[in-house]
Amino acid sequence: MRRPTTDERGGIVTLLGLAVILVVAGGAAFWWFFVRSDAAPPPRIEETNLAAGGSLDGTWTVRPGGESYVQYRVKEQFVGAVLQTDATGRTSSVDATMTIHGSTISDVSATADLVSLASDKDRRDRYIRDNGLQSHRFPTAKFVAAQPITLAQAPQKGEKVTTRARGTLTLHGITHAVTWPLVGRWDGTTVQVVGTLPIRFVDYGITPPNIGGFVTVGATGRIELALFFAKG
Repeated sequence: MRRPTTDERGGIVTLLGLAVILVVAGGAAFWWFFVRSDAAPPPRIEETNLAAGGSLDGTWTVRPGGESYVQYRVKEQFVGAVLQTDATGRTSSVDATMTIHGSTISDVSATADLVSLASDKDRRDRYIRDNGLQSHRFPTAKFVAAQPITLAQAPQKGEKVTTRARGTLTLHGITHAVTWPLVGRWDGTTVQVVGTLPIRFVDYGITPPNIGGFVTVGATGRIELALFFAKG
């Protein structure tokens, strides 16, 4: 039987080396993005206790560092969608404001600091700061309502109110008109607002992350928020 030549043996070693690299890289990608992944749940209204007194009319604000948050939700796919899982990252550095008078909600705006987005994977967080979302270049996302929200009637304490806010979303340096479905609840001292907005990355010039072809992110995602407004 003919023995492999020196060149052939070198080629075999090179191929084996590449195979080992691919297996190790694929295994690392699988571990970093799938093993023990812990996506956060979607936002929902909390059934807080009702407080006596209080008025809904006035200006309501959200300040950074409290219970409020904005988060992303994307589908991470491993090796051509053989496996996929949700990935989420959130920031509690959120500023928001709105004014309520009877059944009308006006002057609605919210800004989130994207640099402080954190998921359950440090490697993912570092990656999106320079790739995809590029939060180091585009550090904030902002929603501004284009018109007041008019409800059927003034909300009552404990009542969940479903509505839509029409306005503009600025993300990755690009602004688009959006309609954001929202649910709100007033308990006498706090106004909660939760909502989910589907987006297409191409609309905002965002290239979905691709980790060496082993882990990719789908072409769409969701922006989710849970805001706790206080009077003043």
